[in-house]
Amino acid sequence: MTMNSRECWAMETNCSNMTPLSPDFAEKENVVCIFGTGDYGRSLGFKMLQSGFSVIYGSRNPSSASLLPTGAEVLSHSEAASKSHIIFVAVQRDHYSFFTKLSKVLQGKIVVDVSNNFKINQYSESNAEYLAQLVPAAKVVKAFNTVSAWALQSGTLDASKQIRKNETSPFDNTIAWRTDAYIALGILGFFFYVLLGITSLPSVSNSVNWREFRFVQSKLGYLTLVLCTGHAVLFGWDWFLSFSKYKWYLPPACTLSLVVPCTVLVLKLILIMPCLDRRITKIRQGWEKSSAAGTKI
Repeated sequence: MTMNSRECWAMETNCSNMTPLSPDFAEKENVVCIFGTGDYGRSLGFKMLQSGFSVIYGSRNPSSASLLPTGAEVLSHSEAASKSHIIFVAVQRDHYSFFTKLSKVLQGKIVVDVSNNFKINQYSESNAEYLAQLVPAAKVVKAFNTVSAWALQSGTLDASKQIRKNETSPFDNTIAWRTDAYIALGILGFFFYVLLGITSLPSVSNSVNWREFRFVQSKLGYLTLVLCTGHAVLFGWDWFLSFSKYKWYLPPACTLSLVVPCTVLVLKLILIMPCLDRRITKIRQGWEKSSAAGTKI
C-alpha cells in the first residue's frame, strides 16, 4: 500500500499528533508489533507512539521500509513478533501466506486483524476467521477496521480526552453595520455599473434623447463612483491607518485603488460649488467674456 502526498504531508507536519499522552514516554515498557508499513500501519504506529508504546514494525523488506514514524523499529516478521505479545495485522488478505511460518512465534499471543475486504462477502469467511485457521495457536481478534487511517493521523487526542471549549463572542455592532453596508454598497454599485454599460451601447444610446443620456452618464455615473468608492473604503477600513500593513513603506492595494476615484470626487465637489458651477454652466451654454466689456455672444 502506498501513501498519497496529502496524508504524508499531514503526518510529517502535524506535530500535535506526536505529543505523548503518557508522562513516562521516555521509559516505555509496553511494546506492540505491527505487520505492514502501509497507510494504516504508519498511522497506527503514530498513534501508538503518541500513547506511550514502543512500536516495532514487521516487514518483508525491513531495509526498504520508509516514511515510518520516528522512534519505531523495523524488523522481519519473525523478529518483530518475538518481541511483542500483541501483533496488529495491517496487511491485505492476499499476503497472509507468511503466517504459516510464524505459527510457533505467535503461539499464545494476541493477533489483532484490522483489515477489510474490497467487496462485501468477497470470501466465505472473514479475514479474522481465515487468520485463525492459519495460526490456530494464537488468539485472533478483530478491531480498528471501522477507523480510517486518516482519522488516526488527524485526531490529536482520543475521544475520551477531547474537551470542547464553547465561547460566546459578544455581538459587535460596529462590525455588523460595516459588513451590511459593505455588501449593500457593493450590490448597488455593481447594479448601476451594469446600467451604465447598457446605456453606452449604440442601440440604447440612439433611442434616448440628449437629456436622458446626459443624466445617465453624468448623474448616475457619479453615483456609481460614490457607491463603489464607499464599498472599497469599508473594505479597507482597518488598513488605512495601520502602518503595519504598509510593507516596504507602500500602502496596500485597496488604498492605492482609491487614489483616482477619491481625486475625481474631490474635484467634482469643487466644481459643483455655486461660484464655479454658475460660470461653468454659462460656458456650456455658449457664454464668452470679451476682454473689454464682456458681451454675450
